[in-house]
Amino acid sequence: MSSVAPLIEVKNLQKFFGSSSMPVRAVDDVSFTIQPGETLGLVGESGSGKSTIGRALLRLIDSTAGSVSYRGEDLGSASGSRMRALRSKLQMIFQDPYASLNPKMRVRDILGEALQTHGLAKGKEATAQRIAELLKLVGLPPEHAARYPHEFSGGQRQRIGVARALSMQPEFIVADEPLSALDVSIQSQVVNLLCDLRDQFSLTMLFISHDLDVVEYLCDRVVVLYLGRVMEVAPTEALFSRPLHPYTQALLASSPKPDPLVKSAHIPLKGDIPSPMNPPSGCVFRTRCPYAIDACAQTRPVPRDMGGARLKACIRDDIAALTTP
Repeated sequence: MSSVAPLIEVKNLQKFFGSSSMPVRAVDDVSFTIQPGETLGLVGESGSGKSTIGRALLRLIDSTAGSVSYRGEDLGSASGSRMRALRSKLQMIFQDPYASLNPKMRVRDILGEALQTHGLAKGKEATAQRIAELLKLVGLPPEHAARYPHEFSGGQRQRIGVARALSMQPEFIVADEPLSALDVSIQSQVVNLLCDLRDQFSLTMLFISHDLDVVEYLCDRVVVLYLGRVMEVAPTEALFSRPLHPYTQALLASSPKPDPLVKSAHIPLKGDIPSPMNPPSGCVFRTRCPYAIDACAQTRPVPRDMGGARLKACIRDDIAALTTP
């Protein structure tokens, strides 16, 4: 897989908000790649920079520094007209399916607008046929095209959001917490829909979520974020079976287990998450890390190659031995 050129390449991405004297460092020097056909998971606590990265990848917000490339093309330097042309290939499924749909527009108009903007359906008949196909694709009856968003359930609205993204025939989709606004009872339906569509259309996906069980089920690799920085990158199976970074270990240990007989190690974290306006020196996780030493305050760790397609941003290599039976 590594011999194939990445579809998406993120290099040293930064996104700061607020004043230049004391900015909010939402994303601070993040790098990763996404291979064609791969689903990459992005996990971390609230405030770790997940959604900001997703929006920066599609240039819905401008980055402060660094670059995002699609098929080798730097999106940051692309003109407005070039970005409009690329929008059909780079799509997003938003967290709140109701807020992302215009309540004054019928579904046929929401989907038809996207099709007409990019010239993907010519004429009323072709547009109506394509809208019917899209609704069937996401498990909704074609006659629902005449309804407004408020006439649907949350799960149905998210299916419409998926249909809108697919209407562009994209190559890459950012799915930003697409399940968090949905009832647990219908989350699995949307997960299975995303799996089926990904396989059917060979989609490449960045899946942003705090639900680690879904990430383990859906994703090929995972990037773990803390306070806007990468802590660990690993293939999904390796990450969940043997996490290397202390933060990843704590994050997985805190995730509820569906089987009450399965016990996970309790890894206590000290204090609260620091402010992104004033992150700790050295390793940003050191103030909460149970294994922090003095050197952690002096050295800012960069993700290092640990073998097996794994990266870890930690100066200590003995932590896995300390925590693995």
